[in-house]
Amino acid sequence: MSTAFFSHPDCRAHAMARSHPESPQRLQAIDEQLQASGLTAVLQQREAPLVDLDRVRLAHDAAHVDRLKSALEPLAASGRSHVLDADTMAGPGTWAAMCRAAGAAVAATDAVMAGEVRNAFCAVRPPGHHATHRAAMGFCFFNNVAVAACHALTAHGLQRVAIVDFDVHHGNGTEDIIAGDERVLMVSYFQHPHYPYSGDMPTADNLLNLPVAAYTDGAQVRALIDEHWVPRLDAFAPQMLFISAGFDAHREDPLGQMGLVEADYAWITRRLMEIADRHAQGRIVSCLEGGYHLSALGRSVAAHLRALAGLDDTTPLERTA
Repeated sequence: MSTAFFSHPDCRAHAMARSHPESPQRLQAIDEQLQASGLTAVLQQREAPLVDLDRVRLAHDAAHVDRLKSALEPLAASGRSHVLDADTMAGPGTWAAMCRAAGAAVAATDAVMAGEVRNAFCAVRPPGHHATHRAAMGFCFFNNVAVAACHALTAHGLQRVAIVDFDVHHGNGTEDIIAGDERVLMVSYFQHPHYPYSGDMPTADNLLNLPVAAYTDGAQVRALIDEHWVPRLDAFAPQMLFISAGFDAHREDPLGQMGLVEADYAWITRRLMEIADRHAQGRIVSCLEGGYHLSALGRSVAAHLRALAGLDDTTPLERTA
């Protein structure tokens, strides 16, 4: 079975301030790298649908979802903007983009569960892992991975799902949504102290947080994963894995101070695939979170996708223009 690649042009229409690091150019950088590497032709290209808001309400407070809809959906017609916090702004294209991003995660879950593809990657924005049950923050509006995980539990009857977050920032929003839910195990590493300045004190037994210091490199992260993530995930035996795939722990990223490179992301991906093969029939849905150095982001996503597609680093691919 193949790897699905979910995206949509609407995800590029969401724009915040001109100099904001979470920019439409991030998806362009990914597309250019995939075309140059030949990966575009290998992946099963799929269009992200608009999400059913009932799916979003599985992870987010219904009144909060309604408030966001009332505030943000009209911006498409008015051309105005709306500021949610110092880091998080909405414009005319935001509502459609966030509905496509969450819709991609849900559709990817359905495709993997149906056996249409082995795994899937959602190249979408805005990202989601800072969005809490009742608040948008940190560039995030809907928590795409949490929505997909809740959908898998309710629509597909799964009893155990795991969320793996390898962004440089703590996924405080995801933690807020799933803390205490014994059906979900969340494992993560993140630079600490660093935005959002949380995660160092676990709030529930279903969370495995690994705060790491600035300048932690790939070898150290690999050792932590083998020592802590792998045995905990194996003991939990998830029936599906969801990845909050942030690539801002890359050594070139301006929003973090960690030292990972592309080979580390490929290694992490393959480790997670081994766990998925042991317990979840290989089922993985990965959603883009951070990553703000455009070249490093493109290269890192390509490494992640090569691994998801079962390709080693030496497999030749035909490049496309």
